[in-house]
Amino acid sequence: MPFTPASDALKHIKVLDLTRVRSGPTCVRQLADWGANVIKVELPEALEGGNQLGGKRHGSDFQNLHRNKRAMSLNLKDPDGVAVLKKLVESADVVVENFRPDVKTRLGVDYDALSAINPRIVYASISGFGQDGPYEKRPGFDQIAQGMGGLMSITGLVGQGPVRAGIPVADLTAGLFASIGIFVALLERGESGKGQWVQTSLLQAMTFMLDFQAARWTMDGTVPKQAGNDHPTSIPTGVFTTTDGHINIAVAGQAIWKRFCTSIGRDDLADHPDYSTGELRSANRHALNAIIDEITRTKSSEDWVDLFNEAGVPAGPINTIDKVFQDPQIQHLGMQRGVDSPNVGRRIDLVGQPIKMSRTPSEIVVYPPDPGEQTDEILAEHGYSEAEIADLRGRSVI
Repeated sequence: MPFTPASDALKHIKVLDLTRVRSGPTCVRQLADWGANVIKVELPEALEGGNQLGGKRHGSDFQNLHRNKRAMSLNLKDPDGVAVLKKLVESADVVVENFRPDVKTRLGVDYDALSAINPRIVYASISGFGQDGPYEKRPGFDQIAQGMGGLMSITGLVGQGPVRAGIPVADLTAGLFASIGIFVALLERGESGKGQWVQTSLLQAMTFMLDFQAARWTMDGTVPKQAGNDHPTSIPTGVFTTTDGHINIAVAGQAIWKRFCTSIGRDDLADHPDYSTGELRSANRHALNAIIDEITRTKSSEDWVDLFNEAGVPAGPINTIDKVFQDPQIQHLGMQRGVDSPNVGRRIDLVGQPIKMSRTPSEIVVYPPDPGEQTDEILAEHGYSEAEIADLRGRSVI
């Protein structure tokens, strides 16, 4: 399977993917989906010893993370394996890794070692807590970062106690931030001619994602708390009951507040002394929410969503995952993309990119590879003969 770019946008970029599990593969997926020539480097199966990370190879999670890549096996614990990697680095643009910070140095594949071979290399590292500092050697895990980064303290119902988000938000955002760092470094390299070391961590990503909640502390000294389904500052914004389920309503600002009151047949609330301003609505949110909830219980979710949107009041259904992908707007946006996979034995549907490009769109053109599936062809592309490849395989280097 020769290199088939998923887009023309990054087809000139070669990426060596040394990552595992989620944060690193999330980063590299952004590069692969936009056309980069991604080579996924993994330990030979015979040496894994049952320690394969990242879920079942043909399972939905692994397949969704590793499309548009080719795979080769390489034992980086063997000096000859490191020598092969360094040969690949000579013509590479990007290396991405998410080892514990000390591991890459011990293996001899750290930034200093690889940039000495190719000064143009952009080397991206994702860790749990950073490449140095008091927590440098701690193992990282998404939920640990969600807790340490403050997200769990502001998620969930009031008084419920800490609640994790339903997705691995620290892993995902760390991967996305690493990809942004790589794009910035590649752009800067166009000016300087030099690569650099890009670093991020789950803890940094999670802290950044606190966004306005963090700024409430850094600027005002306010410690945000759990607010359940209520928006912490914009009221009434939250979940309301209907005859057949629940909907979200988001009322922000006085103009929308007045439109909302008219929509529910309660113009009297617009100038009510308890609710006429945002500050008053926030102070009296529980009483206001109870009034609204009694009203929304009289119609179906679809009826209310249509009514509110026609009136210019933001509202939407609360979908289960199956209904997300049945939504006509999601289908229009192409968020479910298919590819034929001989390894899985059928056509598989994966999650598409959330970005549209007018000239260089992203597609899923290559099925996720099996372990080491393209080892021989990748080595041949880098000048290795059949005899040399056979020798490396015979010595379990590949």
